Amino acid sequence: MLVLPLSVVLVFSFGERAPAGGWVPAFTFEQYANLPSRLTAFKNTLTLAPLGTLAALIIAYPLAYQLAVRTDPKWKTILLVLVIVPFWTSILIRSYAWIFILGGQGLPALLETVGLEGVRLIYTPFAVTVGIVYGYLPLMVFPIYVALDRLDKRLLEASSDLGATPFTTFVRVTLPMSISGIATGCMLVFILLMGEFLIPALLGGGKVFFVGNALVDLFLQSRNWAFGSAVAVMLILVMLVTVTVYMRLISRLSATREDVSIM
Repeated sequence: MLVLPLSVVLVFSFGERAPAGGWVPAFTFEQYANLPSRLTAFKNTLTLAPLGTLAALIIAYPLAYQLAVRTDPKWKTILLVLVIVPFWTSILIRSYAWIFILGGQGLPALLETVGLEGVRLIYTPFAVTVGIVYGYLPLMVFPIYVALDRLDKRLLEASSDLGATPFTTFVRVTLPMSISGIATGCMLVFILLMGEFLIPALLGGGKVFFVGNALVDLFLQSRNWAFGSAVAVMLILVMLVTVTVYMRLISRLSATREDVSIM
């Protein structure tokens, strides 16, 4: 189930486009030689996917911390359900809601009432970033919440009793103990964003093109399956390298945390 579809894509990437669209067998590197024509899509993806992941982390961590550490237990379930509520409807509907909010009758119209005219938010990288952060925020919140919920609160009390400031306690105790949740959340969000196509298509208006949009165009519109497969293979390789480097970095951070704990 895992190897066979990837093998098919790899084989297709060395083929050629049939005259009527689709794929015909061949062995050529022509498709890979044409990859620079999709450089903009790769650049947008490799810029906005990490940026969206980082923005989701910045928003999700305080929220997860509040839920896990400071919220009364009787309210936790209700608040966690509220975090999940956006997943109860289609991402398509939620994206159209953001089209209205960021469109001419939404926030720009509100800004005009205070004297800020000509502000354009929709169909920009900003709109796409807002959409992907909103769409994938729950996937970042829950792994961090689980990691923080397992945190022994006595460690925080001990740190305070020993004279540590709240900031020092956060840096030396809370943050290191939640690294596993941060790593899992960032991994989930980043991998999904690398293949995202719906949010850039709707909130980007065709001006902010991800690799996912290029794949949809190549497979469904121009029906160039060979070139689309080459683009997909390159995307997989980029993700493989990125994830490998990221996991090694997290492993080193975890090892450092264990050394500090032993000391």
